[in-house]
Amino acid sequence: QVQLVESGGGLVQPGGSLRLSCAASGSIFKIDDMGWYRQAPGKQRELVAIINSGGSTNYADSVKGRFTISRDNAKNTVYLQMNSLKPEDTAVYYCNANYIRTDFRRGDRWGQGTQVTVSS
Repeated sequence: QVQLVESGGGLVQPGGSLRLSCAASGSIFKIDDMGWYRQAPGKQRELVAIINSGGSTNYADSVKGRFTISRDNAKNTVYLQMNSLKPEDTAVYYCNANYIRTDFRRGDRWGQGTQVTVSS
């Protein structure tokens, strides 16, 4: 079984910063892509940022220049550094990983979500 555990959400004022973490554990041989998605009330879940095992990244246009995704392959952990936060960044943030299990089957898993609220 593979689990993703997120941490780091909270309430922050506009212009502030937060750092999200997501640690994967379980029967993992290798993790390929790891990403952060978010879902605001009444809206669909959207991609925020994604990073592959080689470190290549892609970002939603709305967060480019403000958010940075990174990963520590030794710890099976992905991070999202969020700077210059805006009220429209308010959402539940979800971590996602697609991976190869120790039995060499592919898998895909979501974290439980962490609330980020940007408000004065």
